[in-house]
Amino acid sequence: MADFMDGVISELLYQNLLVLVIGALIFIASLFVQKFGLMYQYLHKVDKDSQQHGGEVVAETLKSHGVDYIFTLVGGHISPILVAAEKLGIRVVDTRHEVTAVFAADAVARLSGKIGVAAVTAGPGITNTITAVKNAQMAESPLLLMGGAAASILKGRGALQDIDQMVLLKPLCKYTATIKRIRDIVPTLQQAIVQAQSGTPGPVFVEFPIDTLYPYHLVQREIGSSTGKARNIKQHIVNWYMNNYLCNLFAGAFEPRDMTPLKVKIPRATPEQIQSCIELVTRAKRPVFVLGSQAMLPPVAAHELRKALEKLGIPCFLGGMSRGLLGRDSPIHIRQNRRAALKEADLVLLAGNVCDFRLGYGRVLPKRQTIIASQLYKNTDMFWKPTIAIQADAASLLVDIAKNLNYSCPCDWTVQLKQGDIEKEKKNAELAKQPTQVHLNPVKVLSEMEEMLGDNSILVADGGDFVGTASYIVRPRGPLRWLDPGAFGTLGVGGGFALGAKLIYPDSDVWIIYGDGTLGYSVAEYDTFLRHQLPVISVVGNDAGWTQISREQVPMFGSNVACGLRYSDYHVVADGYGGKGFLLDKEEEIVKTLKEAQRVSRESKLPTLVNVLIGKTGFRDGSISV
Repeated sequence: MADFMDGVISELLYQNLLVLVIGALIFIASLFVQKFGLMYQYLHKVDKDSQQHGGEVVAETLKSHGVDYIFTLVGGHISPILVAAEKLGIRVVDTRHEVTAVFAADAVARLSGKIGVAAVTAGPGITNTITAVKNAQMAESPLLLMGGAAASILKGRGALQDIDQMVLLKPLCKYTATIKRIRDIVPTLQQAIVQAQSGTPGPVFVEFPIDTLYPYHLVQREIGSSTGKARNIKQHIVNWYMNNYLCNLFAGAFEPRDMTPLKVKIPRATPEQIQSCIELVTRAKRPVFVLGSQAMLPPVAAHELRKALEKLGIPCFLGGMSRGLLGRDSPIHIRQNRRAALKEADLVLLAGNVCDFRLGYGRVLPKRQTIIASQLYKNTDMFWKPTIAIQADAASLLVDIAKNLNYSCPCDWTVQLKQGDIEKEKKNAELAKQPTQVHLNPVKVLSEMEEMLGDNSILVADGGDFVGTASYIVRPRGPLRWLDPGAFGTLGVGGGFALGAKLIYPDSDVWIIYGDGTLGYSVAEYDTFLRHQLPVISVVGNDAGWTQISREQVPMFGSNVACGLRYSDYHVVADGYGGKGFLLDKEEEIVKTLKEAQRVSRESKLPTLVNVLIGKTGFRDGSISV
């Protein structure tokens, strides 16, 4: 019996010793895992009764960076951010779809020169933003996406909406980070925002596990940390680990920190590069500048860039956000026949452009005497190679060239290109007079719209065939007054872009030029426009189909499959959301209806929609969709 008891006692001692050893190893490992968190906790006491939370730190950091708007679709994971932002005077604009929130943040970034900000909940909230984030990446828009997430300690354990979000966002963003301790929020957001705006701008993503945003007592309850007496050594170890996790999470959380924005790094051309460009321009007899959206990025103001271009007097083709830079009727702005002009030119300077499908991957450019500024693209070695390639701010380069160059572009070259504009626009005017088999001629509708637009108008392009026609007919009145998705060709930007534009320029008329197909992506945002008192105006080219695709598909394959829609009552949908809809199907009422929609928008502060029934024309025959 004595031997038996000795064996039992030995076994118990062995088991307890094993437990103690394992516990000690866990303890030592946790010191490294938590980066000496216990020492930090000792020096920085945690107030377990405090109602402060990480959302307040986020809002304060954004406020210090000049953020005026957060776009969102609300979710429990991110509620502390939204509530804290509202208290600090940051306007929280809630949309009907997460993708719209990111599109709106994109528009704010493009139009204001500041960081655009969107916040969405975990899981499907994040996945719903992917298209808009990719669009921002390709358009080089500096925006911050903040996403909720499951508590770090519960990840992979079946928490609500818990997925690996970083693996989705890392390929799309310049910078990604997960907040693991509240004290890391300020430096992480500072770094994210400066990365978004430095070098080639783009989107960044910061993930906020839910336990980094809520107060201590709520987090303690959420993760299941026990404050009661442990029943055994195993429970002691678990309680110790969980409490250590909590203390490390909150240690030093709300101590004062410097929230000053970090300095944005913008690359500039070297003096040698500037001089090389000057020498090429000086020798040119038929030079052409092609400006893209990136030429409108800070730090150069639009009026300063315009002054430089007017001094040089070189014919310019303007695309993307640079549309309207030279005003409506500048003698050096060439709008038509770009491909032919580029083939005749003896010098082409691409300022803020990607040499992609829009420029024939470089095949339309002269084999020699080409400068590409701000962006280098992967196909440069395949079809062409520029004489000079400069990764630098495009607008700064143009201003530097103008300052150091005494040059006058040959008048006959500019007159030749401008004459091509005049002839092309005469043909367009004749096409506008041609009747269609049914409904209205879209060229006629857009020509009338062009004549009645005010100088403060901002145009948002969201569609295929109708928008493609508009890009030739409707002229932006000034810089940063044309918003389109860019190289990604994304449909559905209309609601979000208009939302951001109207907030930045509340006194401007914001017109969305929609196709009837793409209207379906964001028509629900009429509810958002109404709730936030943002009276935008939509003109929908309703031809009952995906005409840009049908234009190729039918003659090529003999089928209109998946391209047909209906002449739906979209104006009634606008009414249903609380806006004001108009049906337009009579030529003599085009101007009257557009002006009435504009009047209601201005005076009644209602978002309006003009459902324009249009027929088919040959205006864009030969255009391609891929």
